[in-house]
Amino acid sequence: MPPPTPSMASRMSALVLRVLTFIFLLASLIILTTNTATLEVDLVEVKVHFKDVYAYRYMVAAIVIGFAYTILQMAFTLYHVATGNRAMSDDGSLVFDFYGDKVISYVLATGAAAGFGVTKDMKLLA
Repeated sequence: MPPPTPSMASRMSALVLRVLTFIFLLASLIILTTNTATLEVDLVEVKVHFKDVYAYRYMVAAIVIGFAYTILQMAFTLYHVATGNRAMSDDGSLVFDFYGDKVISYVLATGAAAGFGVTKDMKLLA
């Protein structure tokens, strides 16, 4: 017996969540790349940009990987909404969604943790 097909509401909610993910990734990328910090070290003020700190560069790389995955998933979800069937076989698509989401969530979580750690260290210096 084949599994039941998801309703149109669940397909649309998946698309809305993918678009929200894209918007939040874009907002975090804009904030991260445009923000600067001024540190005072030995009576000398130093401006720090994201490209000066390895953890922030890792964070940008995690965001870019998240962008690529989200765009790929948005394309699959749009195809699914438009045609009503999956781009791959149902089992392969669900496995790809599950493990892809799991890997990307770990990449984004480690990027956020690295950024949080260096930000906390920089606050102590300021």
